[in-house]
Amino acid sequence: MAAAADHGPGAAIKLLLRALTCLGPVEAAGPDRLEIRARVLISLAAAEAEVLSQKDGFARLDEAERVRLSLPEGEIRRLLRFTVVLQRAVVLMRVWRLDEALALYDAVLPSLVDEVEDHSLLLTRNMMNRAWLHLQMTNPDGAYTDLMGALDIAVEYGHRRLEGKIRHNLGDHAQLLGDIPEALRHYEQAASIFVTEGPGSLPLVRLDQAKALLTAGLAEEAARHLDEAIPELRGNGAHHVVAEAEVARAGAAILEGDHVLAKKLATSARRSFLRRGNGRWAEIAELTRLRADAVKVLADREKKPSAKLPERLADLAIRLAELGLRDEVGAARMFAVRLLIRRDETAAAQALLAQVPKPRQTTPIDHRMLLRLCRAELAVASHRPRSALAQARAGLAELGQIRDRMGGLDLVCGTAAHGEELGKLALTLVLKKARRSGAGAKSLFAWLERTRAQVYRYEPLPVIEDPALARHINEMRHVQGTIQARRLSGEPVGKLEERYDRLQQEATRLGWYTSQWGRPRPVSAPEEVVEQLGDRVLVSLMGYRDTLYAVVVDRGRFRLVKLGPLGEIVETARQLHADLDALAPDNLPAPLVEVVTGSARRRADKLDKLISASLAKTLENRELIIVPIGSLYALPWGALPSLHGHPVSIAPSATAWVTASGRRSEGPVLLAGGPGVPGSVGEVRNLRTVYPDALLVDGKDATSDAVLSALDGSGMAHLVAHGAHEPANALFSRLELVGGPLYAHETARLAKPPERVVLAACELAMSHIRPGEEALGFAGTLLASGSRTVIGAIARVGDKAAADAMADLHRRLSSGTAPALALAEATAADPLRRPFLCLGAG
Repeated sequence: MAAAADHGPGAAIKLLLRALTCLGPVEAAGPDRLEIRARVLISLAAAEAEVLSQKDGFARLDEAERVRLSLPEGEIRRLLRFTVVLQRAVVLMRVWRLDEALALYDAVLPSLVDEVEDHSLLLTRNMMNRAWLHLQMTNPDGAYTDLMGALDIAVEYGHRRLEGKIRHNLGDHAQLLGDIPEALRHYEQAASIFVTEGPGSLPLVRLDQAKALLTAGLAEEAARHLDEAIPELRGNGAHHVVAEAEVARAGAAILEGDHVLAKKLATSARRSFLRRGNGRWAEIAELTRLRADAVKVLADREKKPSAKLPERLADLAIRLAELGLRDEVGAARMFAVRLLIRRDETAAAQALLAQVPKPRQTTPIDHRMLLRLCRAELAVASHRPRSALAQARAGLAELGQIRDRMGGLDLVCGTAAHGEELGKLALTLVLKKARRSGAGAKSLFAWLERTRAQVYRYEPLPVIEDPALARHINEMRHVQGTIQARRLSGEPVGKLEERYDRLQQEATRLGWYTSQWGRPRPVSAPEEVVEQLGDRVLVSLMGYRDTLYAVVVDRGRFRLVKLGPLGEIVETARQLHADLDALAPDNLPAPLVEVVTGSARRRADKLDKLISASLAKTLENRELIIVPIGSLYALPWGALPSLHGHPVSIAPSATAWVTASGRRSEGPVLLAGGPGVPGSVGEVRNLRTVYPDALLVDGKDATSDAVLSALDGSGMAHLVAHGAHEPANALFSRLELVGGPLYAHETARLAKPPERVVLAACELAMSHIRPGEEALGFAGTLLASGSRTVIGAIARVGDKAAADAMADLHRRLSSGTAPALALAEATAADPLRRPFLCLGAG
């Protein structure tokens, strides 16, 4: 029973069969042995139903009932009747005979409620099972009533492991209703119980956490959870759950664009379900496999899909409908609809779309967005562009409502993935109109704002401190500090790095639900942007096919400009970035400097001709605000000849720029210097000549706590420290300080973030780009948290170059020069070795 409770049914079967052998022949058994035999058979039924087949499970239950009836009349015989019936309900649930299972629960559970003190364990377990049944039957109210009742009994009678399972099911309940932060909170509570009470259920929690993360669009994070859980589930012999996890992992692979892996996993899962007679889950796995094919085909816009794939999806939808899988029916038909549209079979697509079930309260957001996308694509195919745009507008508004309910910054960011195709469709329609007629640039600009960098339009709410999260971050800081010290002394750090990675994953999970990220603001209208710009020029970039376009907003006018080939621009920008990294060290040999400088200048000249030369003609001396696409976030704009010495600000969106421009705060200047920064760049005390009244935190006093405390409420903060950008988990990009790092995650909830931040550390203006052009990193987190301007490097910087640039910058800032202009003048002297950007409002 312990093995079964830890999701090791294979081990449980072996032990239970040995128990039957030990009991001897049934004919010679007395009442005590008959009772034990009945209980063994009941437990064996559940285990064999999972590992072998449901038929084997029912056979064991029939045998258990015969043994029970051979017992003398009395309390044991009566109680075993309850147990046999309830276990039969469990097996019925596994073959999806849900109505029959519910009828058995409803018949037996009232009798156990009347005798709760005697049967608290049996009652709790089966109230939890009935709640799960209600969830599968899409009856969330009935599930919640049973779960809360079971939780009360489990807590009162000390059934700790069952409490963990109930909290796990409460997470499933919240996920069904679309409350992802609440679901993740319950899952983490369950996980904390299983860590101490028995780890066997932990992989199941990780599986359902991964499903919630897929709903939130966080495919990378979901994949990591599943890659940890699947080997343990496989080791436990829980083959059915392994196959279910493979289906979820295939879903993550589809979102990540790995269609080969998705098909492999879905095929493996389907075979496993078929071997165990579970036709329902086998069809779900088949849907995942066909979905991977469909997504791959739809991504190739130059090739018309074959007729076979939509036919197979439509046939599968019929089989799914017979199994009562409403949402899956809709998904199969919607993918078939999209393929039919691409085949120019509009009438067939229209007819099939009419058969897609209408969304319900429990319909996942990705299915809702897929339905909007089908309607929009069908409208385009039917030459009704206004209808298509109406669908896109409604869908993105619906997605925004879901995003507004999300918790941590990661969840707010990740949700954009579900609206990405819908947004691209709308942008394509509006762009085509603007190119064809010469008008529509203003409308295109408005649609760009609807579809990108939504995380920056939230006003952060006051932090709700979570002690567990604080403990994890403090331990991460300690471990990272120890790693740095041991590296310097040449000691091995492998185990410490593994510990650090585990802590980071746990801290990330806690950060998803500790408190809601922010209060949403509306997207800025074009007229609001124009008013805020004044005499400035704003350029919003977008890619279409292999061309880079720009919407230029200049003195109230909106115009569309075709720039250059997107692939060539992105590759040249990557090469320029590599040149700047190579050029960074202070003491490079002169011949090498000459070669790398020549290469960098050629690439900068090329980018200038492709991008900025046509934009710079009308700039005069006015500030330029650029809203880049993700692949150009790290472009060193100041290195382009047309922009040498020109004030440039980089913003995640026009809405983010308008919001940042409206912020004004007074506060002291903070000068903070971390350990181990060589040369004059590390001498933050030198800036005292510029800011005599500044708060100085350096030397042994520059701990993460001290710097974080000093940041809160400061007007301008200059931070000198070694930095590290974490592409895989941008919220844990960090500044290395005394005793351990300061994380971007911690700056996200400053009550009064500094108005201006200067990051004199390598690469901390870098960002990890998520779908929807959502840029996260140390600098991006500060902007999202409320800082008005962040100046940082997007490549490696030599110590001398950084020190000279910072000295020039602060002399200008202290005299009242605006940040964008001050930085432009400070970097113009050596733009290739001073790759700093001004982010936010310049």
